[in-house]
Amino acid sequence: MLTPTYLIQPLPPQAEIETVPVLRALVEANKALAELKGRAATIPNQGILIDTLALQEGVTTRK
Repeated sequence: MLTPTYLIQPLPPQAEIETVPVLRALVEANKALAELKGRAATIPNQGILIDTLALQEGVTTRK
């Protein structure tokens, strides 16, 4: 049997994660997702957008 080389911390984390910088980043991420959702709705075939993400990931991992 393999011996783990790292220790997985228990969940939930004991540290405070709702800090001001995290909440500000959350607001920015929410805005970006809302904009993406709005723009994606204008694409007739949204599957094309999703398919290109898989292709880009494949190219990135091969380099």
